[in-house]
Amino acid sequence: MTCLARTLLTLAAGLCLSLPAGAAEHVVRMLNLGSDGATMVFEPAFVRAEVGDSVRFEPAGSGHYVRSLSTPDGVTPWSSAEDQLFSVPLHQPGLYFYICPPHLMMGMIGLIQVGEAVNKQAASDRMQAQKGRMYSNSQRIDELLGKVR
Repeated sequence: MTCLARTLLTLAAGLCLSLPAGAAEHVVRMLNLGSDGATMVFEPAFVRAEVGDSVRFEPAGSGHYVRSLSTPDGVTPWSSAEDQLFSVPLHQPGLYFYICPPHLMMGMIGLIQVGEAVNKQAASDRMQAQKGRMYSNSQRIDELLGKVR
């Protein structure tokens, strides 16, 4: 076996060990115009995931990035670079509320539920507090919270 083949096998084995069995990668696109005609949206805006899954944010227009505003206890808040792919590992159950800061005023928000919504009240409070910063589409907060089980 060549040195390159051994290196590739070692890397492949390491990847297999680092990903939980059955883990899924959910894709959320950052869009200027959604499939339903809505402007400045994450699509999908609500993701139901399991512990061990991840979410990959893909900018499909320019000027977007993603920042967490509420995460479960023990999760470090995150913020991506503008117009860059960004992945978030989901290691804790709960609600992950996020925004596109430049477009929050237009209601560009999203929510991930990982397993049980253990931090539902804290996330809901943080989400409701954003309504005053949204000039349009603030009903999206209630729509997202209505999807939480």
